[in-house]
Amino acid sequence: MKSLTSCFKKKFVVLLCVCGGWISLHAATNQFNMLFIAVDDLRPELGCYGVPMIHSPNIDRLASRGLVFNRAYCQQAFCNPSRSSLLTGRRPDTTKVYDLIVNLREALPDVVTLPQYFKQHGYFAQGLSKIFHNNMDDTPSWSVPHWDPQNEGPIYGPKGQKATHDRMEKARAEGKPYRWKDGVKGPFYDDPDIADNALPDGKTADRAVAALNKIKDKPFFLAVGFHKPHLPFVAPKKYWDLYSEKELQLATNPLPGKNVPSCALNDWTAELRHYIGIPADGPLDEAEARKMIHGYYAAISYADAQVGKVLDELDRLGLRQNTIVILWGDHGWHLGDHGLWGKQTNFEKATRVPLILSIPGQKTSGKKTDALVELVDIYPTLVELCGLPMPSGLEGTSFSPLLKDPNRSWKKAAFSQQPREIPGHGDGMGYTLRTARYRFTEWSVPGQAYHMRELYDYKKDPLENENLAGNKKYADTEKELAEMLHQGWRAAVPSSK
Repeated sequence: MKSLTSCFKKKFVVLLCVCGGWISLHAATNQFNMLFIAVDDLRPELGCYGVPMIHSPNIDRLASRGLVFNRAYCQQAFCNPSRSSLLTGRRPDTTKVYDLIVNLREALPDVVTLPQYFKQHGYFAQGLSKIFHNNMDDTPSWSVPHWDPQNEGPIYGPKGQKATHDRMEKARAEGKPYRWKDGVKGPFYDDPDIADNALPDGKTADRAVAALNKIKDKPFFLAVGFHKPHLPFVAPKKYWDLYSEKELQLATNPLPGKNVPSCALNDWTAELRHYIGIPADGPLDEAEARKMIHGYYAAISYADAQVGKVLDELDRLGLRQNTIVILWGDHGWHLGDHGLWGKQTNFEKATRVPLILSIPGQKTSGKKTDALVELVDIYPTLVELCGLPMPSGLEGTSFSPLLKDPNRSWKKAAFSQQPREIPGHGDGMGYTLRTARYRFTEWSVPGQAYHMRELYDYKKDPLENENLAGNKKYADTEKELAEMLHQGWRAAVPSSK
């Protein structure tokens, strides 16, 4: 097949029917660019998602020029599995990536990733900061070597750096593991009064601005990843000052719900205990919880400001008129709900993600859709929107028809999963589906009789405070959802586009 570049040299004009009418996606001598923005550990709690207390003016501005997906879900609420799924268009049971150790090329050595596919079709593909999981970068995906800001400076301000150094030196003197990768981490938060670009995400924004200026005259796929609001919660002081800690609301469901099995809960201590400022045992007290929420929100606002710098440069260069912008989070994050912190559950707060798509000429700008979509759908969607041939083997569904009609009938369910070591039974897996009203989850251990179910009715119980599995009043619903789960994602896709 001829590359798109050669087609454009012959002045092909590619037209695509979206957003209520035919619009030119490519000028005769130009190509439809891609700005691909990833934000780590971001819950869909932003101004554009109906949470006005969150200061996110730049992402909100993007939302005003795009379509906001209210019900978007990751395939596994953990960084490496989620990103591997999105970037290959395959689900975790195909990628075999369930943890932070396995590289997607181990199970799928010849898979063509999303940026790699665009590169093969004439695009200049460049990756900045966290796109693939840390230390899992994929060389074939990029036209130039991937760049990581954490190789170029500290992740804390001066106070946090000193605290980290002192702790590591103490561990070294005691003959204990002392490196960051050994789990000897610094403070869980830091609020230095420093410039944005003194920290990694600010450096990433600067690098993205420079990249746009360098590649503006060629078709590009620019992937820009921001680490915040991932732990540690480090952001310049001015972003902390946007929030009053004493006025922050704590989770209203701070305990596991009624009849919720223990396998549904994460071991949040594994992620948090290593940080200075987190107690060695027991739950967080109110002051610690408020500081966690404050830090998370400050980190969101810091990341939002960096997104704004990149969007501003895209506008300044006149590139917005021929560039798709997509912003996504890899999974959610518990902030004390169910007594949990972090990710790695099948609950709504962990599996639901922000997703915003902006296309030049979009007639649905500023609108929202409640259609169920999945991160695994992003690969086929972007391929279709750019007029590229659809590759085989993808396990998502292009949601481009929603750009024309956000209220149209769509998927019956979104699917996620979470591996879990079940005490006394070994390695198990929890598979979950989310419909418009319900969440149904089934936990099992291969070769064993272990079997646990969860059922939540979001119409009556939006906070998942009661597991209704086994409730006779919901017997028919449970049976129906169990059958849907066992039929799998292929049976839940839209009947027609």
